[in-house]
Amino acid sequence: MNDLLRRARAVKLAIFDVDGVLTDGRLYFLEDGSEFKTFNTLDGHGIKMLINSGVQTAIISGRKTPVVERRANNLGIQHLFQGREDKLVVLDGLLAELGLSYEQVAYLGDDLPDLPVIRRVGLGMAVASADSFVRQHAHGVTQARGGDGAAREFCELIMRAQGTLDAAQAAYL
Repeated sequence: MNDLLRRARAVKLAIFDVDGVLTDGRLYFLEDGSEFKTFNTLDGHGIKMLINSGVQTAIISGRKTPVVERRANNLGIQHLFQGREDKLVVLDGLLAELGLSYEQVAYLGDDLPDLPVIRRVGLGMAVASADSFVRQHAHGVTQARGGDGAAREFCELIMRAQGTLDAAQAAYL
């Protein structure tokens, strides 16, 4: 069995970074100081399918913005942590709260602040557009770039490994 599928089989919690993962990494600031981001609907539906398959989800982001809170709520993401640079500390607290182990966690990131978590969890992946050093140290790299289907690919990998993807897709036939 493929190593990524083997790792994904144990996942009970999938965690996403935001900038560069759920978005293309660009930051848009308006004159009034507000910010906007663009999200991919394919990624969003993948996250919804993953949640419906029984996997919990979380966002851990170094930046804090109301747009991310709105997106997380819209998708039904259960755990949201913003403005948190030390993502490993957040992960440890969340695992203690949920009673999970590192092996039961999948993480999708793109840059150096994500690397400690990517290296610690059972399935640590990078998006295709991630920093090269991060890609080198991840268990796997998506074919899609951040903000362009990488999260969907990540979700479907987990669901394929757990045997829930076919049923989720068949519901639309």
